Amino acid sequence: MTTEMLHRIQFALTVSFHFIFPPMSLGVGLILIIFGVKSVRTNDPKWRQLSTFWVKIYGLIFSMGIATGIVQEFEFGTNWSQYSRFVGNIFGSLLAAEGIFAFMLEGGFLGLMLFGGTRLGNRMWLFATSMVVLGATFSATWIVMANSWMQTPRGFEVKDVGQGPQAFMTSFYDVVFTPSFVVRILHLVAACWMVGASLVMSVGAYYLLKQRHIELAKTMVRVALPLFTVLAILQVAVFGANQATMVAREQPVKLAAMEGLYATTTCAPMYLFGWSDPGSQTTTGLKIPCLLSLLTDKSIDGSVTGLEATPVADQPNVNLVFQVYHLMINLGMLFIAIGALACAMWIWGKRLWDQRWLLRILVATIVLTEVATISGWWTAEFSRQPWIVWEVLRTSDATSPNVSFGQVLFSIIMFVVLYILVFFVFIRLLDRKIKEGPPPPVSEEETSSLPDSFGEIFRKRSRVSSGGD
Repeated sequence: MTTEMLHRIQFALTVSFHFIFPPMSLGVGLILIIFGVKSVRTNDPKWRQLSTFWVKIYGLIFSMGIATGIVQEFEFGTNWSQYSRFVGNIFGSLLAAEGIFAFMLEGGFLGLMLFGGTRLGNRMWLFATSMVVLGATFSATWIVMANSWMQTPRGFEVKDVGQGPQAFMTSFYDVVFTPSFVVRILHLVAACWMVGASLVMSVGAYYLLKQRHIELAKTMVRVALPLFTVLAILQVAVFGANQATMVAREQPVKLAAMEGLYATTTCAPMYLFGWSDPGSQTTTGLKIPCLLSLLTDKSIDGSVTGLEATPVADQPNVNLVFQVYHLMINLGMLFIAIGALACAMWIWGKRLWDQRWLLRILVATIVLTEVATISGWWTAEFSRQPWIVWEVLRTSDATSPNVSFGQVLFSIIMFVVLYILVFFVFIRLLDRKIKEGPPPPVSEEETSSLPDSFGEIFRKRSRVSSGGD
């Protein structure tokens, strides 16, 4: 075990734990906007009731995402100082843009969203919620831009200015819109929306199993289930297929590792599951003939580059990449099946609400979607090795040289203990909020008295300060 490997393990641990929360917050944010729009259009108090309930859960998830995300900012300096020096001139502008366009929106409206549920009218609360969700999406966008540049770097040149080689930006447009950015952000946002939909669907199904909040639970499932099903289909048929095409064009070594393909092959198969052995350079398992060529080249006779032309030192851990990639793919297919079955039973009058076995499956979808999302991130990052910036900077050259093996090992142990405690607290708080259930409905008289604009707030304050009612 080397110090470099410990650095990688620590970063993988902290990022994987962090990555539990942003997909949930982005997805639940979309559901909150849907609830808000419904509340404005119908003035039905149940939508405001659902919004008030879910905004509390959103606040808990959002705070966990912020707290765990800060850790990576420090690790860039403590564990990856050479990497930070190399990419600092590129990432400085991207992270500054994230602060300007994302944090200002989130910070400016987060308080109104979290604490204005019973103080603001439907329109104003919807506006505040939309700004927070837009800010969170901007934040994810700029982070994916930076990560996409690491996958397919463009718009830069490397110079040695006396402290070692550094990357300098030559084209902001090329840095931002690298070949992998658009397909990756679409894939990620769809995955986040699926996670949020699965969480809302899971809670709704849980209430139906417990025979609590029946009408509100049915409403949750009615909103989340169609969204979940459509996104599951799009992930496999559109966003995932486009991702495969991009990887085949820009990073053929990654695609070969993902499918355990050692020799360049026409009519290349796609495995459903199996085992890849880099020692014997063979992959065995259940496969669909020619499907990989069809996905990447739009032709069953298309040629897919194998690992044979790549030195072993430049290859990732093939079997690890193969397994996490196929876990993501198989879960994606399972989500289509779950969504299609549940929608069919709902549409064709099979009393979805009474099928306890199916409701139990819907409860479990939040765990499965989180596993699929994290396995997708593992696929993208582990398959990039041994490069931290694709074919520009090796991971072995990016670590902090003055940090010892023992220091990294001790910090990993501390992170494991701390994250176990933090996750336990998060689950307890989430469980408590879900078991408490939605608050009582707001009456139409109370709703109509809430301010729907900043002007109304100022006018009411003016009347109070002047002695009016």
